[in-house]
Formats: sequence, C-alpha cells, structure tokens
Amino acid sequence: MTSQVSSPAEQADEAVVGEQRNPATAKDVRRLDRVIIRFAGDSGDGMQLTGDRFTSETASFGNDLSTLPNFPAEIRAPAGTLPGVSSFQLHFADHDILTPGDAPNVLVAMNPAALKANVADLPRGAEIIVNTDEFTKRAMQKVGYDSSPLEDGSLDGYHLHPVPLTTLTVEALKEFDLSRKEAERSKNMFALGLLSWMYHRPTEGTEKFLKSKFAKKPAIAAANIAAFRAGWNFGETTEDFAVSYEVAPAAKAFPVGTYRNISGNLALSYGLVAASRQADLPLFLGSYPITPASDILHELSKHKNFGVRTFQAEDEIAGIGAALGAAFGGSLAVTTTSGPGVALKSETIGLAVSLELPLLVVDIQRGGPSTGLPTKTEQADLLQAMFGRNGEAPVPVIAPRTPADCFDAAMEAARIALTYRTPVFLLSDGYLANGSEPWRIPELDELPDLRVQFAQGPNHTLEDGSEVFWPYKRDPQTLARPWAVPGTPGLEHRIGGIEKEDGTGNISYAPANHDFMVRTRQAKIDGIDVPDLEVDDPHEAKTLVLGWGSTYGPITAAVRRLRTAGLQIAQAHLRHLNPFPKNLGDVLKRYERVVVPEMNLGQLATLIRAKYLVDAHSYNQVNGMPFKAEQLATALKEAIDG
Repeated sequence: MTSQVSSPAEQADEAVVGEQRNPATAKDVRRLDRVIIRFAGDSGDGMQLTGDRFTSETASFGNDLSTLPNFPAEIRAPAGTLPGVSSFQLHFADHDILTPGDAPNVLVAMNPAALKANVADLPRGAEIIVNTDEFTKRAMQKVGYDSSPLEDGSLDGYHLHPVPLTTLTVEALKEFDLSRKEAERSKNMFALGLLSWMYHRPTEGTEKFLKSKFAKKPAIAAANIAAFRAGWNFGETTEDFAVSYEVAPAAKAFPVGTYRNISGNLALSYGLVAASRQADLPLFLGSYPITPASDILHELSKHKNFGVRTFQAEDEIAGIGAALGAAFGGSLAVTTTSGPGVALKSETIGLAVSLELPLLVVDIQRGGPSTGLPTKTEQADLLQAMFGRNGEAPVPVIAPRTPADCFDAAMEAARIALTYRTPVFLLSDGYLANGSEPWRIPELDELPDLRVQFAQGPNHTLEDGSEVFWPYKRDPQTLARPWAVPGTPGLEHRIGGIEKEDGTGNISYAPANHDFMVRTRQAKIDGIDVPDLEVDDPHEAKTLVLGWGSTYGPITAAVRRLRTAGLQIAQAHLRHLNPFPKNLGDVLKRYERVVVPEMNLGQLATLIRAKYLVDAHSYNQVNGMPFKAEQLATALKEAIDG
C-alpha cells in the first residue's frame, strides 16, 4: 500500500502524549508515539498472515514501521510446543524508527507455548492478550506449566486480558455452514480485528485482501471477514478493554514521496528487475529453492512482462551453471541462495571469475554451519564470500543495510557486475529478507543508466595489419574485457576454466602469463569505483562504531540513545566490503577505539585488523536473532568508558 508523507524529524522517546474520551463509546483513547506488538502462536495459527495484515494497514495509515517475523524451520512444527511457536513483531511510530523494537508493549498469545516462549521479553506493565480456550491442563503441561499462569499470580506484573478467542470466533461464525474446526481457523482474524480496534487501524484493506485471497471460496472469505468484524466489535463493547490507543502518522519522518511497505526480498527482486530495465538486458534467474532466498524466485517468476526468465533448477550447481550460461549469452544473470548453496556454487563462481562475465550471486544469509538454522538470521558468510573459492579468485562484495535498501544494493551490484565484467556477491540476511519497512518508490529519472556496449567487431590490429577480435583485451580504465554475445560474426572465442593468455584468450600455461592474469584480475577488483565511507561524527568522538549489513538499524538506534545521554560516539556503516572504500584506512586512524558489532564471531573485524593493522574490537552475537538497541548501547558505553 502507498501513502504520501513529508520531511524528516527527530526521533522522540516513547510516551503517552495525550488522552481523550470517545463520546460514542465512553472509552478512553490514549495517544502514543510508538508501540511494539508481537503476535505469537502455533505455526498453523496464521500469525505471519495476521502480522502482515496489521503491518499493511499500519503502512497505509502512514506510520513508520519495522517488522521481525520469527518462525520455525519446519513446514508444520509440532503443535503446542515451544519449538513450534511462530511470532511476528511490529514496531510502528509517529516518527522515524530503525528496529522492530527491543521489548513488546503488547503480546497476543494464542496458546500456552506462545506465552511461555515470549513472556520473558516483555517489560513489566506490558499488555498480554491470551486465548484462554487453549489453556487446557494438557496444553500447559506440554510446555512445563505446573499450574495455570493465568491464575497463579505469575503474570501479576502485566496487564492481562483473558479472551476466549476460539469460542468467540466459533460463536461469531455459527450462521456459516462451517465445521467447528473450520470456524476455529478464523481466530487469527478475530485477534486481528481486536487489535485493529485497539490501535485504530484501517479495516478496508484487510477486508479487500480477504475477498481477493478467497475469491474462489466466497463462503470462506465471508467467514473470515465476519470473524475480523467480530473482533473489532468485541473490543468496542467489552469492559475488559477500557482504553484504545492512537499512534499518529509519521507525517514528518520522511522526504516527500510515494511510499509503500516492502520486505527485503521484495525490494531486492524489484531492484533486479529495475537493473535489467536500466541496462536494457533480459533478466535471467537460475536458482534452487532455499530458505530464506526462495521468495526472490517466487517474485521474479511473476514478471515475465518485464523480460524476466526464471529457471528453477534441480540443484544449486545447475542453477548457477544456467545463470553463468545466460551471462555468456548476454543477459543480466542472477543466482540466489543461502550459505549452504554458496558452498555448492563456489566452483562455478570461480569459473565466472576466470571467464570474467557479469553474474550476481545473491546470498540471503542464515544461521550455520551446514543446514544450521534455516529461518534464523546471521552474518557469517562474509569470509566465505571473500575467500571461499580455490586459487586467487577475487569477487566484489556489497551488503544492504535495511529492507528497503535491498533495492539500491541490487542496483549497485548490477552496476559493478556489468561495468567490470565480474561476478558480484550481494550479502543480505534473513532479518532483512523477511523484515519490512516503508520504501519511497523512486522516480525513473533517479535510476542510474546501466546500459553496456557488446563487442561488435575486431578490436585489435596484428603486426601484419590484419584486424582480429581479442576476447581478453581490456578497457584501460576498468580492466574489463569485452562482452561478446555468441553468434556475433567474427567474435568467436574460446571459453573455459583453464588459464587464458592475456589479450588473445588462448589457453596458456606460461608462468609469467598466469602471474600477470592473477594480478590483473585482482587489480580489476581493487580498482572498482566505490563511494568514500561517510562518517556520522558531530562531536569529534574518540570511539567509532563500524558496522555492515543489517546491523545498521540496531547500531544507529544505540548511537542515538548514547548521544541523547550526552555521550560522544562516531558511526560509520560499510556497504562495499570488497573492495573497501579508499578512505577507510584514514577513517579508522582518526579514532582511539573502533568497535565492530557483527552477527558472527568477528569476520569483518578480522579483515579490518589484517588490512589496516587496527585494533578493532569485536562485539558478537550468533543466537539467530538481530541485536537489540539497548544491548548495543550498553556495550558501546563500556567501550567509550574503557
């Protein structure tokens, strides 16, 4: 959904900023500047759909927002168990925000497992809405409750709202020709209706969505809409919810423009399509489904009208092999995967380095090693992207910092690949891929011109005066070789993984030639034009926090907290990880302390130490979840004080 908003504003602290009484219902309406809600239940309870719909209505209302979906790796995890809990957290505000929030103000728990898995994250005074119908003795014992937490006083520090969601939903749908089991499936819509009333969310979009989603089953659509309306009416009439809340639109949080809510994978998909249009090349995706990258394959398959061709291969190796073949044939070629798939694709990435063809390798990182944590986030593939190939096989690496930034990162990856004729790694992660935020839809004239010139004829004159085509004769500025589309008369040339002779492209085992080609390929990557690193340092601090990728939001939120408290700290965030910005060394030397937070065990810090001989201090987390702002603020304060 899209909305119009205008210019930036400073972040405000959380507060109740006003209160009024709704004369129609005689219920208080309190105004808040921000709220964090978490929906939690079994993976079959529809929590992701519920959170997504609440998010969509919040985006259309004009709030700034950030989301954190969190779900099991199993398609249908064991019902009623802690490992089977699926949750969706949404942070929305009337000002600029950066993270899904550290601690929910509201928890909607559909069963005992959802309560137990999430209650420790709640601050005292938070509101808990529980589906009492699911708190049976057996369900509670399954997750280790000896007595009912709804009755034993363990939740006295919270505002508890016991609601028989299942019973109320079934009662609301008694006029429909549905079995009890079918009616119970709509309880998530009842919960969505209740929360929509509670926070004054629009309803038209959700009703329209339900009609569209169940267009072929109008009875099911009507039942879900009835459950949604029943939840809204319950909030309006019950005495248990005496207060509703308003969070005004973030009217001053962004530059003027047309905005929509977008996830990282969707933004990345759109970025790839836009890059192909700006390059005037067909887009080819060769991919094998893998969490959390599969959404890109699903999305791109919808856009044949933009010249997009998607190929779901039988395995990871076939996927990248087809993509590299498409690159040879003159397409903007992409392969998408996660860490385990990168390991399988490494030989073909090395072949792309040798062939010097443009290829985008999109790695949506997840917890590892091996299968690891398919649905949890991590930043642990940086060194694999840098060095995970045999021989000297340098590859540019870039990383987006927010879900919306995935669009721009895809465009930048395409620019580098096309300009320098090289494979490029784009390192996103599960947190960015599944999370969402508002994105300003760019105007077409804001997008870069990515058009390239294919080789059209001979490019070299021999001593005897004859003109020939040399496939490895390089552009003196970029060191890129010509891109010759197969079938172009006179441009026939040899390809393959065996070392090529400089210029001619003939097979060569000469030691001096190999040395020259290795150094030339490295020089090409080292010479890529990337912007200088920007540093946010308003007070000439002594401590610099340096991040990359998805740590941007938590780091920036932590820096804001520290500066609000009167502490001085500088911040810089890397998009280009290979090559580094040319001014990075000078930036690092300006500070007494450099702290590098990463969701790994210190991979960027290792690279920084090795290249610049700087005593970079790592702050690491590998629990499958993003950093919390308060956690980082505490660690950075210790660094400043130290």
